[in-house]
Amino acid sequence: MMKKVVKMICLSLSILVLATAVFTPTASAADTGVKRVSVSVNGDTQTSRGFNWCTTTQTASVVKIMKEADYEGSFDGAVEYTGASAFFKDNYYHKVTVSDLEAATDYVYIVGDGTTWSDAGSFRTNAGREENFSFIAIADVQASGIDNFIRASKVLNAAETMLPNSDFTVSLGDFVNDCTNQEWDDYFTAFKDSNLNSTGVPVVGNHEGNLKWNWFNNMFNLGAPEGGATQTGSYYSFDYGNAHIAVLNTNDMYPMSQEQLNWLKNDMNKTDADWKFVFMHRALYSAGKNINKPDTVIMRNVLLPVIDELGIDLVMAGHDHMYMRTYQVKGDEVQQTQTVTELFNGVETEFAVNPEGTVHILPSTAGTKRYSLNEEAISPILDLAAKAFDTKSHGTFSTVEIDMDDESNTTRLVYKAYAFNEQDENAVPELIDSYAIKKDMGRNTVDPDYEELPETNAENIMARGFRFFNEMMKYMVLLFTKILPKMIF
Repeated sequence: MMKKVVKMICLSLSILVLATAVFTPTASAADTGVKRVSVSVNGDTQTSRGFNWCTTTQTASVVKIMKEADYEGSFDGAVEYTGASAFFKDNYYHKVTVSDLEAATDYVYIVGDGTTWSDAGSFRTNAGREENFSFIAIADVQASGIDNFIRASKVLNAAETMLPNSDFTVSLGDFVNDCTNQEWDDYFTAFKDSNLNSTGVPVVGNHEGNLKWNWFNNMFNLGAPEGGATQTGSYYSFDYGNAHIAVLNTNDMYPMSQEQLNWLKNDMNKTDADWKFVFMHRALYSAGKNINKPDTVIMRNVLLPVIDELGIDLVMAGHDHMYMRTYQVKGDEVQQTQTVTELFNGVETEFAVNPEGTVHILPSTAGTKRYSLNEEAISPILDLAAKAFDTKSHGTFSTVEIDMDDESNTTRLVYKAYAFNEQDENAVPELIDSYAIKKDMGRNTVDPDYEELPETNAENIMARGFRFFNEMMKYMVLLFTKILPKMIF
């Protein structure tokens, strides 16, 4: 116990000191080094996608795309797009952004140099605000060897079986453990089919962002804000259906840059979407091992009031490798809700009706590193948990489905979490949690008099420095008055 106390003190003091200072190509992808292919959200999800891959030698950057309805096993007649490549860590990384697609359309594509191509992939563009949609979320693959990457990929495969028409897949950070070329090769080998055939929404984790500069930005082609720093990862946003989604970079510490906070406020204040979601890596509510650490405590102090202010419906995060879902919370307090029971896809489902506050979800891990419940989580986290438990014997995934009813002018969200024993060939996903919300549409509006906040580092450097010192002093007080006494006694 004393070692744990000393470690906590040393970590905190160290930070304080730091503050003062389906196509057959002519040659196989394996032969030519075409690898790590992904397609991600990038801009308008009705018309745009970002393609990313790497090669071992410098080549042209080409994507061929055609409508799936016209595809007959050949890409003859496909539209060709070109981009650019850059050298990083022994590979050439290629990015091509396509922005003239048609909404609600299934596409197939290949990437390569104009002669040698990858395997074929597919995706579907967003139908628009009036259509239902769904997505899958996993967190913390964080593997170090191909066997564990494959185990984690089986969890995602099970999710795709449960929700075969999912519109996109959210990965809540920590794709790899040590962020080496071998690990990224293993990740993209194990998750090849999913990355080729689902639009990705990647969230940067600390294992590919903290002191691992520029790795994340080279693995995915994302629509980061103009001027936004990308060394430790990217933050970005997009619309899908009647939801607006912001993806944060929680490596942008301590606790989070003023420019990213200002961007989030500007971004959410400019949307009247019915649903507002935030995806991030470090969790604001977690009963895992990292919740009492300085970076998380400081981030909670700064970011939680912003989440409350912006009226975010759902926050999903990773990092702590255990399962937790809060009640509807605001100001670190449970919000009372009314409920109604209705049929959803033929199943009786209890919905919270127009609830106040936010639901925070940490969906545990698809990977094999699974943590215990932290009974010493800072107050009041455990009191706000509707569910909190470890998932040491299973990988986990989550699904979210959104529907709309124009006749009643309502929209519904149904969340489900599943455990899956990826080592059992006969395993089937087991439902471990569910939650549902029903809202009146049109409740969110845009203030025409809203004045945008500055989003560049130069404009925010003084505010960022002041808040850093202020929050570190507050954390030191918390450490010595609440955290350490609880650990010692």
